[in-house]
Amino acid sequence: MASDKFVTANGLRLHYLDYGNDGAPWVVCVHGLTGNAHNFDALAPHLTPRYHVISVDVRGRGDSQWGPTTEYVPQNYVTDLVRMLEQSGCERASLIGTSMGGIISMMYAGGWPERVERLVLNDIGPEIDSAGAARIASYVGEAPERFKDLGEVVKYYKENYPPMAKLADSVVAEQVRWSVKPGAEGGLVWKMDANVRRPLRGGTAQQRLDLWVPYARIACPILIVRGADSDVLERATASRMCAVHKRAKAVEVPGVGHAPSLTEAESIGAIKEFFGLAGGDPCTQR
Repeated sequence: MASDKFVTANGLRLHYLDYGNDGAPWVVCVHGLTGNAHNFDALAPHLTPRYHVISVDVRGRGDSQWGPTTEYVPQNYVTDLVRMLEQSGCERASLIGTSMGGIISMMYAGGWPERVERLVLNDIGPEIDSAGAARIASYVGEAPERFKDLGEVVKYYKENYPPMAKLADSVVAEQVRWSVKPGAEGGLVWKMDANVRRPLRGGTAQQRLDLWVPYARIACPILIVRGADSDVLERATASRMCAVHKRAKAVEVPGVGHAPSLTEAESIGAIKEFFGLAGGDPCTQR
C-alpha cells in the first residue's frame, strides 16, 4: 500500500504517493490535466520489485494545495516537480507522464537532462492534435460542479473519457473515487481547483509552448505509448518524435483513445521491457 507524503515547494504543500522500495532507482509518475496521483495505483506494483516508485499530485489536484488562479501553467508545474524531487532527496529518476504529465516530464527532462534516466510519454508529444484539444476543452470546461453520488461521477467519466467507456462501473468507480470529495452542501464535488478548468473555457487548452525545443534536449531513452485511436497524439507526430530522438521508440495500444490507462497488456509489456523488468538487465537499456 502506498503511503501519503508531503513536501513544501514554491510555497505550496504538495502531496505524493510513495509506493516503497527505498534505496532503489526512482520512478516518478505524473498524471494528466484532471487526474491525480492514484492514476498509477495499478501500474506501480509492476515496477516496485526493482524501483522506488512515487506518484505526484500536481498543484490544484488531489491532496496538493491549490495555487494562485493565474499560475496553473506548465512552467510552474515543472518548477514544482524540481522542488518536490529535491525536497524528497531524489537526484536522478525515470519519469512516466500521462498527457499533461507528459508535457511536464518533457520539459523537466529537457531542462535537466542529467537528472533523468528514462522517460515514458503516455499519448502526448510536442504537438497536440487540435481535435483532441477541443474535445478535452469541451468536457473539462463544462464539467458539472456537483454530483449526487459516485454513480453520477462514474456516468460522467464513461460518457466523456473514452478509455473508461467499456469498463465495468465498479472498475471505473475505484479509479474515479479519488477525484471527488464530500461537498459542504451534500453530494460530491471535485477535489480539483475549479480554476484549473477556467482557461479551457476560453478555448485554450495549453499555453502555447514550442515543446520541440525541450524534447530535442532530452538525453535519455524515451518510450512513447500511443492509443491507436488517439485524437491527441497523431501517428505522424509519434513518428517524427522517433526520427528526432534516436533513442525513442513508440508502441501503440489497439482499440484505445486518449489516453491509455497503462494497465493494458500492450502498455505493461512495453513498460516492463523498457525498464528491464521483462527478464533483461535494466542497465542494458541505458
